Amino acid sequence: MGAAYVLQADGTMKRRPVFGKSEAEANEKLIAMQARSHQGIPAEATVWTVERFLDYWIENIVKPSRKPRTAQAYEVVVRVHLVPALGKKRLNRLTAVDVRTFIKRLENACLCCQHKTDARRAADQRRCCAVGQCCKSVPSRRLVQQVHSVLRNALQAAVREELLQRNVAKLVRVTSPTYEVNRGLTVDQARLLLKAAHDDRLSALYVLALYLGLRRGELLGLRWEDINFEVEALTISRTLQRIGGELQAGSPKSRASSRTVPLIGLCVATLKAHQERQRAEANAAGEKWQDTGHVFTTAVGTPVEPGNLRRSWYPLRVAIGAEATRFHDLRHSCVTLLLDLGVPPHIVRDIVGHSDIGVTMKIYAHASLDEKRAALRKLDERLS
Repeated sequence: MGAAYVLQADGTMKRRPVFGKSEAEANEKLIAMQARSHQGIPAEATVWTVERFLDYWIENIVKPSRKPRTAQAYEVVVRVHLVPALGKKRLNRLTAVDVRTFIKRLENACLCCQHKTDARRAADQRRCCAVGQCCKSVPSRRLVQQVHSVLRNALQAAVREELLQRNVAKLVRVTSPTYEVNRGLTVDQARLLLKAAHDDRLSALYVLALYLGLRRGELLGLRWEDINFEVEALTISRTLQRIGGELQAGSPKSRASSRTVPLIGLCVATLKAHQERQRAEANAAGEKWQDTGHVFTTAVGTPVEPGNLRRSWYPLRVAIGAEATRFHDLRHSCVTLLLDLGVPPHIVRDIVGHSDIGVTMKIYAHASLDEKRAALRKLDERLS
């Protein structure tokens, strides 16, 4: 038997005993335990379960280094998918077979049954799992990929912490999701939107979304101090999101998302008109008005809840005949329309704040049938 003060998960040092069948074996274990402690590895980490390590990973690695929205998404995946299925397994005994079996079960599991979605409905509204008729609401490929990605990232952190020799999640392949390319609004629909939104109290928001391709969070996080009417430019330096039940201002999505873009005449005119409308709303609200400095606010000056933007957007998309179009598709529209006009891709990338020009070209800029036909006609003319 032997004992030594070693590092604990909470950063403190505690005396921990080791045992062996002989003095030599106990001494060997003691030396190994002290070596791990000197390397910053908590003593009990060698017997951690997957759940214990995932908790440690979220609190000590993810939250200090990732954006709050990302950390929140990781927490949901860990709590909903990883812990129930793999949480009780010993971390150092997790195998590729365990991960592969888990992924297969996830791919074929009914989420409605798993989360008792139908059971939470009123008794007279239950229609599937709660009445014995499974709806087969299996996860999308994207969700399966996200769950696998979180597990892979967590286990890779365990490798870096020297708790594991290898990352078994890397040995398991998942099917990549396929994305439908959405080019957004047509030119005619974009024109109709500008007309339909003209009298909307958030009309300037739709102009900026369509002309500059700003993300929803970037628009709602915009403050008047970010707009320079003298040089006619706008700076994106923050975003507004709901995280952990609260509206929070954070940094833009990526380094490239922090950008300054010029404001053309229509954008300037619309923003100035919006500023006058906001002043009128402030006078009407009186003492109820809260001066938050945001460009787009509620009728009493508070920031706009991202989810509540639907109340304005849904009637507009119906009015222009684009019922299936999401608000985010206005960003797609901006990219596609600029590329169709022959604007160089690197300029488009800088306007909308893509981190990689490949995103600009591959996800948004797929050629239409008419564009392909026009290109082939040029070839036909050259060869004729």
